[in-house]
Amino acid sequence: MIFGAASEAFSQKNINCSIAESIARFEPVAKAAKDAGMRVRGSISCALGCPYQGEVSIEAVVNVVERMKALGCDEIDIADTIGVGTPKRTREVMAAASKVFARKRLSGHFHDTYGQAVGNIYAALQEGIEIFHASVARLGGCPYAKGAIGNVATEDVVYLLNGLGIETGVDLDQLIEIGDFISRAIGKPSASRAGKAPLTKKRDGVTACV
Repeated sequence: MIFGAASEAFSQKNINCSIAESIARFEPVAKAAKDAGMRVRGSISCALGCPYQGEVSIEAVVNVVERMKALGCDEIDIADTIGVGTPKRTREVMAAASKVFARKRLSGHFHDTYGQAVGNIYAALQEGIEIFHASVARLGGCPYAKGAIGNVATEDVVYLLNGLGIETGVDLDQLIEIGDFISRAIGKPSASRAGKAPLTKKRDGVTACV
């Protein structure tokens, strides 16, 4: 796994070097992994916005996709590190990235800061993207991006996919129980909407308002 950024400002703040310098650092790592027969996954941070420079151009994202492709990456993540992306922008970025890298090997990594993560996943699905990252109960986050909250909740993603008739092989009810167990164990409320709603109804023993 190698982590780069589409934002020069974020690259400097995160790993103290330019995008070009970061790619150069990744070259021996990627080569060693490929020589050992290992898969290499690249992740592009701030592909939909940066906490330091603001807007990130689509051209900048595509440029890093091409650089990671040249390194031999088997999969490339398009990451909305601070959760500012919108469905329209997501479609535009995914469409552009898929012109230079195989669509089936692109993945979406969306944080839910502005509540757009599920919508962004739906938009990416419309561009043929099939791989997404998620976190049970929406745990996690990025300490370098002020205000950013965790990755989209796995429960919310599975609920969306179920509603679209897409088979995931994931039992949503069991997933919700797992998210509740973890949240209780660490003393942090679950941030999953699809996780909290059925648990609340079950515990209160009432039917939700219509």
